[in-house]
Amino acid sequence: MQRRVVITGMGWVTPLGCDIESVWQRLLAGESGIAPTTLFDASTYPTTFSAEVKSFDLKDHLGPDASLHDGASRNSKFALGAAAMAWRDAQLANFTALNPTRVGVYLGGGEGPLNFDPFATAAIAGCRDESGEIGELDTVRWAKTALEVLNAQHELEQEPNICGAHLAVQFNAAGPNINTLTACAASTQAIGEALRVIRYGDADVMISGGTHSMIHPLGVTGFNRLTALSTRNDSPKTASRPFDRSRDGFVLGEGAGILILEELEHARERGASVLAEVVGYGSTADAFRITDIHEDARGGIGAMTRAIQSANLSPSDIGYVSAHGTSTEENDKTETLAIRAVFGERAKDVPVSSIKSMMGHLIAAAGAVELITCVLAIRDGVVPPTINYTTPDPNCDLDYVPNKSRKTNIQVALSNSFGFGGQNDTLVVRAFEN
Repeated sequence: MQRRVVITGMGWVTPLGCDIESVWQRLLAGESGIAPTTLFDASTYPTTFSAEVKSFDLKDHLGPDASLHDGASRNSKFALGAAAMAWRDAQLANFTALNPTRVGVYLGGGEGPLNFDPFATAAIAGCRDESGEIGELDTVRWAKTALEVLNAQHELEQEPNICGAHLAVQFNAAGPNINTLTACAASTQAIGEALRVIRYGDADVMISGGTHSMIHPLGVTGFNRLTALSTRNDSPKTASRPFDRSRDGFVLGEGAGILILEELEHARERGASVLAEVVGYGSTADAFRITDIHEDARGGIGAMTRAIQSANLSPSDIGYVSAHGTSTEENDKTETLAIRAVFGERAKDVPVSSIKSMMGHLIAAAGAVELITCVLAIRDGVVPPTINYTTPDPNCDLDYVPNKSRKTNIQVALSNSFGFGGQNDTLVVRAFEN
């Protein structure tokens, strides 16, 4: 018999705050966390705004333990903060009978934010000769300066697996420790694969989700070069407008979302409260182009279909779709096509919304944060809106819950994440039943 996997804890660090309940209420109220960028001077960039995490201090979440992670990157700290919340929510903080070798980590963790100053200092020194003139790079001069100005800890934090290492240290998680970085689909894929780790019997508890911070010159420049970001600089709060005809790109965000996945009997034995059950997971690749979605939406269709089938459900059982919904022309059109293909005549009756309209796009962390909203939507019988939706697009003709949250009874929700490179991942979560 297949091991059942439930969610017993959740935590997040987002552009709208860090507390689960207060952020949830802000989402339902249609508030935006998007504003002019302050993490660096973006005034000369095509996009001058983003969705930053504000007023975050790791000590607020770890207390004295925060000193164990001195030198951690911004995204590692986000992961630690979100995981600490989830760990407490799962009532594991004071549970002493946990077997560390049966506790694992599966993250969709992105690379740490880059500190450009020491790189620039070393590069300039390497190209400047004894007379002070700039010429060709001398690797000896470069190395001499680099050894003085580069920080080994900061360089180590560029490795995507380091976030998982921080979590292992903090929570004594000695089981499987894995990181996947499949762009915007990363944390959804991580949760899906963590589900499988528990089902296969390799762990009883998995700390899973994602974390990312790309609000830095290289991240913004890269997405601007891809023409993927909105350039609506005169109105940041209305810039992310998924499925709206006037959409012009996504808004870059940052943050983390962590869930505690647990084998059902293990959770029962320790008297844990169950928030929801993860019942389905589907993963596909478009096998098309590096940054383009296949025009037939075959990858998204496949991921959703596999997720629903693996849950032993049918499309008629799904009460809400948390859309990838980036606010780009191609993604929103293609995701709509995929939903229509999977749900058939019922497609227009299923509420579909995108919290990226309020949070921005948290990249590797997006899927985990969005799955948390699915759990809350099931719990409270209400779905968050897609804000900034004013002009219908004939290519996007579904019920996007425009501008206002909606009360509706939901037993099963589906969450989509589609990443650059054609990576498609879908999770199905449902209300827990004994």
